[in-house]
Amino acid sequence: MKLLLPLIPVIIWAGNTVVNKLSVETMSPGAMSFYRWAVAVLVLTPFCLPPLLKNWQTIRPLLPKLAALASLGMVLNQSLGYFAAESTTATNMALIMALVPLISMFISVPLLGAGISLTGIGGAFMALAGLVEMLTKGAPEALIEQGINRGDGLVLIASLSYALYCVLLKRWQLKIKTLQSVYVQGLFAVFILFPLFLTSERVSLSAASLPLVGYAGIFASVLAPLCWLKAIEAIGASRSAMFMNLMPAMTALIAVYTLGETLAQYHYIGGLMVLCGVAISQMKNKEKIKKNQENLQSCRAA
Repeated sequence: MKLLLPLIPVIIWAGNTVVNKLSVETMSPGAMSFYRWAVAVLVLTPFCLPPLLKNWQTIRPLLPKLAALASLGMVLNQSLGYFAAESTTATNMALIMALVPLISMFISVPLLGAGISLTGIGGAFMALAGLVEMLTKGAPEALIEQGINRGDGLVLIASLSYALYCVLLKRWQLKIKTLQSVYVQGLFAVFILFPLFLTSERVSLSAASLPLVGYAGIFASVLAPLCWLKAIEAIGASRSAMFMNLMPAMTALIAVYTLGETLAQYHYIGGLMVLCGVAISQMKNKEKIKKNQENLQSCRAA
């Protein structure tokens, strides 16, 4: 029964990638990004504002770093996801975002002083080859002739942004509770996204868009992180982090049944190469594996 705790948030986050795609027909990406965090902040305020005010003197010096984290993880990463959904599939988005641990590994070299093993380099080449296979639909020569799809390119940038978010979260190790960190970052996100909201065309909530905003703002931004934290308490960080590997497959499955997306051979080949490459890159001694998994879960919960 305890194993359901990490599975539930993974399913919710997988579903949120599909929500990104569904929102394209109902609302502008800028409006969706703004509403998501406005709803999340509204829900969290009764629980997070009192302790935030109580600990204000401790939290105040952390505000510049929390603002930087919000810009990377909640504004740039997630806004690009909504814009990318206009020209790529939910399946592609999930498979590209699976590269985040690998990108984080390379960013950790200059920012955390981490080293890269031969298996890490080998895994990186395999994942890169898989990404090319998938993005070019099994015709790598097309990468030179046509480049990559705009949406896929935006997701790659989003992956880079989120990987940097995770590494900075580890580097700074801010002395603030996770839920309060999410709340403060959410406040910054609402403030930063407001100009984008004002310049967006389709901003009105409708019967079609309201459930999507509710899902993104409540389920993906509040309930999923809470379940994730409970999972860590129940079964540990390392075992919880293993469930993150299920997200691309779950996203593809949900997308097939809800969006009618089809999986081609290049999805299976490229996706498998990406996931195997990421897994190989993480193959170190047991202590380092545990540490890497704990780092991944902390950035996901935050």
